[in-house]
Amino acid sequence: MKTTLPLLAAAIVVGLIGPAQARSLATIRSFGTLGLCAHPNSLPFASKANDPPGFQVELGKALAHELGVELKLDWIITQYQMRSADCDIVLDVIADREAQGETNLAISKPYYRTGVTLAVPSDSKLASFKGLDEHTKVGVQVGSVAAMVIGQRHVPTSTFGFEVDSLEALANRELDAAAVTPTIAAYYNQAHPDKAFRILPLDDSETALSWNVAVGMLRPDKELREAVDGALERLHADGTIDRIYGRYGVTLQSPK
Repeated sequence: MKTTLPLLAAAIVVGLIGPAQARSLATIRSFGTLGLCAHPNSLPFASKANDPPGFQVELGKALAHELGVELKLDWIITQYQMRSADCDIVLDVIADREAQGETNLAISKPYYRTGVTLAVPSDSKLASFKGLDEHTKVGVQVGSVAAMVIGQRHVPTSTFGFEVDSLEALANRELDAAAVTPTIAAYYNQAHPDKAFRILPLDDSETALSWNVAVGMLRPDKELREAVDGALERLHADGTIDRIYGRYGVTLQSPK
């Protein structure tokens, strides 16, 4: 499975401006469904094959349950398809109003923190981005912020279309590190325990490479925003969100 970085937060969500009108909380409850836009082939995020469904689908169902409705999935491949989709929310969105300035997405309170970190072999001595130099070759996603940040340091890089491809190259010892999201690296480790990498902690000194994550809502009314925030708070308090992501090997970091 090949996944872009970070799913929905960049490859699908950012840049989406569509004419579809989001429904109010009252309308959502009257119709009995909460619409979620997701990519059909993007594990660990989501999968139309439903084996497993992906943490976005599982969290979407939990949010819908908290609102007293069922989840309705709208599968989209490209960012432009949201123009005609009938969804109310997207998940794993960068929780920054500037980052969402062109999307027309309202954002919930953040529910975890992620970004780009380094996956390294278990015997690597690398401890952070600061350890990269002219002798360390790093896999980066083409056109990514990580590619720019690392490239500015004159560190040798190899570009890949998908994060998982850089992890495969790392497993083949073609790289010294791969700049990937902790989510993708953790899911890769779960699926390939014989090739598991050490995942370095997020480096908050690299401000462009870490961010909070939230629910993105398409023109919600005040009641829907408050209901989603309340649902997230309850799902966090009872451990549901951590359990959902944990099933995919992901340990969530609290937002800052």
